[in-house]
Amino acid sequence: MLTGKVLNEYAKLVLKIGVNLQKGQGLEIICPVEKRTVAHVLTKTAYQLGAKIVNVRWTDQTVDKMTFTYADEKTLTEVPKWLVDSKNYLVENNFCYIAVSSEDPSAFKKIPAQKIAVYSKARSKALKKFSDTVMANGIRWCVISVPTLAWAKQVFPNEKNPEKTLSLAIAKTMRLDTENPTEEWTKHVETLDKRAEFLNQTQFEYLIFENSIGTDLKVGLADDHVWLSAKEIAKDGLPFVANMPTEEVFTAPHRLKVDGVLKSAMPLCENGQIIDDFSITFKDGKITDFCAKKGYETLKQLINTDSGTARLGEVALIGKNSPIAKSGILFYNTLFDENASCHLAIGKAYPTTIKNGNNLSVKELLEKGANDSVEHVDFMIGTKDLSVRGIKKDGTEIVLFKDGEWNI
Repeated sequence: MLTGKVLNEYAKLVLKIGVNLQKGQGLEIICPVEKRTVAHVLTKTAYQLGAKIVNVRWTDQTVDKMTFTYADEKTLTEVPKWLVDSKNYLVENNFCYIAVSSEDPSAFKKIPAQKIAVYSKARSKALKKFSDTVMANGIRWCVISVPTLAWAKQVFPNEKNPEKTLSLAIAKTMRLDTENPTEEWTKHVETLDKRAEFLNQTQFEYLIFENSIGTDLKVGLADDHVWLSAKEIAKDGLPFVANMPTEEVFTAPHRLKVDGVLKSAMPLCENGQIIDDFSITFKDGKITDFCAKKGYETLKQLINTDSGTARLGEVALIGKNSPIAKSGILFYNTLFDENASCHLAIGKAYPTTIKNGNNLSVKELLEKGANDSVEHVDFMIGTKDLSVRGIKKDGTEIVLFKDGEWNI
């Protein structure tokens, strides 16, 4: 459990480096009800830093499971106007937003994938204004995690105190085990910024991914694409870090220029269900075939959410020697697992990964090659032997990754 001084340092780090909360600004926190202590510390710290108001919205997977079990599909598609209005209120009043991601990876494993799919699709459509604003950095936001007992048991099934073990692992990935976590995060962000700067100066046209488990994928990059790292700039001009922890540099693939096969390197936990050992085939940017040894129906529902979930919206590069990768822990949580491995995402591209993207319409972004969708779901493809080659417009080739690690 994250407690005492460590939890206080965590809260300061998330509020100062994560959302970069300003005096007089509002904050909303989304948090599992069983981790209310974390929300309490975040709230108190936010007020001490000068927050105008802090709203906490609780989540409860036990209640959600009951809803999925007993409510009919039609009811699951109904999204109350008050929820939509409350999310849009955050946008209209320039709130910061912290989401605490601490779900049980298998909470909904016995729920039919169709029920979860219709619920997720309806909410994604209804809350599109909010999600589009978040992805365009219209407000400063940050996703973090703290362990719940159910999640910890899945990660460490043989530990006597799995929640404590997971807490220690999370603290390490967040650099909370250092003397000055804020200073360490500043150095870390600078390192990632330098990699993004190199990629932006080089401007590759394609990336080619290959490894021994079967990934052989050519990913075209969107026109006027921009590589981003941990530090992002919101529309109000202030920096923030959207994911904590983070080890990636990422950009927008071209929605029409992806060809080949990818193989999953790690399980994907999506809406409380596990998808594992899966393969996806692309032709001219579109998914033409897929399979999964576990979670096939969940993957199928996800890919068929809308036309955009049949195409890629993100490509991210992470070396095998990142702290999360070196831990050797499978977290069953995308926030952590995506930062242990190069990954891709199907669905919407971040407008910020296109030059001047925040000022472009959806149509203009599509013309640049940036994908649009109501979803954005990351999955991991990086392995210890992954090779990534960058191809420039003149045909020049540079090896970016060799044996799963940066080569630049």
